[in-house]
Amino acid sequence: MVWGDRILWGETVAPRGRFTHKSNYPYNMTTKTGQGDSTTNPEKNPLTYADAGVNINAGDRMVGMIQHAMRKTHGPRVIDQPGGFANLFRLDYNEKLFRRNFRDPVLVACTDGVGTKVKLAIELKQYDTIGIDCVAMNVNDLIVQGAEPLFFLDYLAVNTLEPEVATAIVKGVSTGCVESGCALIGGETAEMSDLYQSGDFDLAGFAVGVVELEKAIDPSRVETGDIVIGLESSGLHSNGYTLVRAIIKKANLNLDQIYPELDEQKTLGQILLTPTRLYAKSIVQLLRKYTVKKVVSGMAHITGGGLEGNVNRALSDDVSASIQTNTWEIPKIFQFLAEKGNVAQDEMFRVFNMGIGFVLIVRPSFANSIMRHLEKSGEKPKELGRIIKGNGQVLLQK
Repeated sequence: MVWGDRILWGETVAPRGRFTHKSNYPYNMTTKTGQGDSTTNPEKNPLTYADAGVNINAGDRMVGMIQHAMRKTHGPRVIDQPGGFANLFRLDYNEKLFRRNFRDPVLVACTDGVGTKVKLAIELKQYDTIGIDCVAMNVNDLIVQGAEPLFFLDYLAVNTLEPEVATAIVKGVSTGCVESGCALIGGETAEMSDLYQSGDFDLAGFAVGVVELEKAIDPSRVETGDIVIGLESSGLHSNGYTLVRAIIKKANLNLDQIYPELDEQKTLGQILLTPTRLYAKSIVQLLRKYTVKKVVSGMAHITGGGLEGNVNRALSDDVSASIQTNTWEIPKIFQFLAEKGNVAQDEMFRVFNMGIGFVLIVRPSFANSIMRHLEKSGEKPKELGRIIKGNGQVLLQK
């Protein structure tokens, strides 16, 4: 529903967790968006909410268009709540049908946005993948704690609501949720023409998961001799795009052009909008396989700050991670950007993931079996290095 300047599209839950839209307004709102003729009689042409920049009818239409995208993420844990102002999700550890056998369940929550990658989506008018980025930036953080994703909500802020564009974005969010095994149970679209320029939007998300307290990942578990395993990224993911856009401007690059040294079929824009890889299913399946022994001692989602600025968060103060940067092939897009922008290699590693999107730190005796299991899940794990005595730093060795 529309409330103030907000269009809440996940508020009213119909049977089986399906979302409908119901307006609280006792009168119809006009869809006229122009400012009108200042010479006309204001009493004959009263100011409307649409005149001010909020189109209620567009919000109604968008809500109807996203129903299928939301419904396909729902399972029996989404609870019907007709007329609710928030949404209910069942913690199902005591249900025989889908018991998880939690003894001491702890909720894990996080929030993140897509960042300035949305600027490229706007420029290229490609909106169907940016929602996947939104889910991935949150859920990939969530699983670092050893948590299973439960549900997700998004926040979309726009200048003027275009239902087709918003629907494409939400469909991307839905795709990310399906791939991550979590339910999209709600969200909000804020139409704020006095805050955002025409065509602009911003996208953020909120994820909640659950983990058994004794199985939650803790940096104190990391020991010397542990093996550092990296999982390949799908590209830049969703970090460093302010620098990317600066490189594009400086080098006068064309987003619609194919650069053969980079890719012979995809344009630069298509490569840069490749969605962030989702690691949730692979990691959750891995952790379920080893239910007794704590063979995974640490994990890290490689985002802004690169390997050095994220793997260190998985370490205690008396160990360091020694990573060999020649153990994986750096994707061409990173080399391309470094050359075109004249960016130093150290700066590239400080800003970007450089081809490694997620890191696990595991017990050495289980490293091979873990890598085989990850390969069966569709990942391409690489042994990056080892944990050594140190002071909580990540040492990149060439």
